[in-house]
Amino acid sequence: MLITHDRERLINAIIYFAKNTKHCGITKLMKLLFLLDFDHFKLTGRSVTGQDYFAYPMGPVPGEIHDELSSELAEDLAKAVTIVPEQMYDHKRLTVTAVREFDPSLFSNRELRLLESISSTYREHLSKQMVDVTHAENGVWDQVYAKGAGERSRIPYELSLPEASMPDLIIEKAREFSALKAHFGKTTSATH
Repeated sequence: MLITHDRERLINAIIYFAKNTKHCGITKLMKLLFLLDFDHFKLTGRSVTGQDYFAYPMGPVPGEIHDELSSELAEDLAKAVTIVPEQMYDHKRLTVTAVREFDPSLFSNRELRLLESISSTYREHLSKQMVDVTHAENGVWDQVYAKGAGERSRIPYELSLPEASMPDLIIEKAREFSALKAHFGKTTSATH
């Protein structure tokens, strides 16, 4: 049976970004998770965390974890991070602070390299600086948000793929799934 560990991987991605970037408020974290999942999807046809993203006015938001971070943390997440209000110049940032160690065993080498690359690239960025990245004209958020017409609509991962790469990606995904199936036996749950 193929077992997914999406929740554990999501929590550990949050821990990783909290430990390896500065100014990691909830808004910046949402953008980092978006980049992780959509960049990984472009490479493999699967997200890392299993989250669905939605087009909010302030950018792409992983709905499930955003709602949780904005209210009371579930027990497993509360054991991994704390949310600390921090007064900034003109607003309060809700800073995400890791209280548990990151578990790299949940991630492939490709996923670990992507976590490191994204953290390194955006280590010093404030959330306002990351808006340019996630709000790129004709990017996936922009296509779905459509000047507000698609507010809170789901952002399909497939929008991140250039049309020419779709057939190759499907073949790669099929081969990868076949290899997993052969290795682990019959599957009862699918991954993203």
